[in-house]
Amino acid sequence: MLQLPDNKTNNTNMKTKLTTIIIALTAGFAFGHGDIELGPNKGLILEFSTNETMHGEVTDKDGKLHIAILDKDMKPVKAERQTLTVTAGTRQAPVKLEVAKDETGFTLTPPKEGEWIIMKYKETQSGKSITARLHYDSRKCAPCGNPEWRCACGEKEKK
Repeated sequence: MLQLPDNKTNNTNMKTKLTTIIIALTAGFAFGHGDIELGPNKGLILEFSTNETMHGEVTDKDGKLHIAILDKDMKPVKAERQTLTVTAGTRQAPVKLEVAKDETGFTLTPPKEGEWIIMKYKETQSGKSITARLHYDSRKCAPCGNPEWRCACGEKEKK
């Protein structure tokens, strides 16, 4: 005679498996910086298109953030018609940051520590804007020595 498993046992096993999966996923997010993509200048890559054909590479130099525009092959694109508006601060008190443009991209003064940077990129003045976000945490990551916002601990070596 075929004996069916007890539903109570199946429910307990399922709950145990789900709990294990949730803990594993949470631990991965809590203890790792994740696999961020770094660009040709070792800056953080942000997506500036819906089809991965345009990117922004965020680097820091002399107390400023520079956002270079890169194509799908990670080659520099001359900044001509593109626009970038940047907001930081809190949700209750957003602050529009001043953005300077040159032929290689955009430059801005970083926001306060721990704030989110919300960037709205447009390929043309009348084009649709693409939103990219960056949590600005400039504390140094111990293992890699980079600022937390550009931490490469999860970056896999590309050979």
